[in-house]
Amino acid sequence: MAISLNVNGKTMSVDADPSTPLLWALRDNLNLTGTKFGCGMALCGACTVHMNGNAVRACITPISAAAGQRITTIEAQATDKVGKAVTDAWVKHDVAQCGYCQSGQVMSAVALLKTTKNPSDAQIDSAMAGNICRCGTYTRVREAIKDAAKAVA
Repeated sequence: MAISLNVNGKTMSVDADPSTPLLWALRDNLNLTGTKFGCGMALCGACTVHMNGNAVRACITPISAAAGQRITTIEAQATDKVGKAVTDAWVKHDVAQCGYCQSGQVMSAVALLKTTKNPSDAQIDSAMAGNICRCGTYTRVREAIKDAAKAVA
């Protein structure tokens, strides 16, 4: 069954079962491989994308729920003012180590900064709580988010 998705501002058609997780439609059908598979249960945050500006877990979101919504992936962040500020801060603060969780981390940080211009440590910790980094770069993540907030202000 063909399902129409709005991904990164473009209308794309995915021929898949409506219950297919958005993650697999993005990766396997649309070749947008920046969104990562981590746990498959929405516990780690590696698969985070935006749906209508909100951070969601693509591993548990069926494409039927994504139809008609604005989906944004990590691939679109370089053209977004907040996304660029976050990715620049990530590099400046050397956040990534193994890098596997980073697309989900960046997507969660961007969603936070789009709703909260100058987040407190508690707000950052709350927004990023669903993103697991096995390398433990949480302190650098917080500093990068603060730096990105300043850059966007």
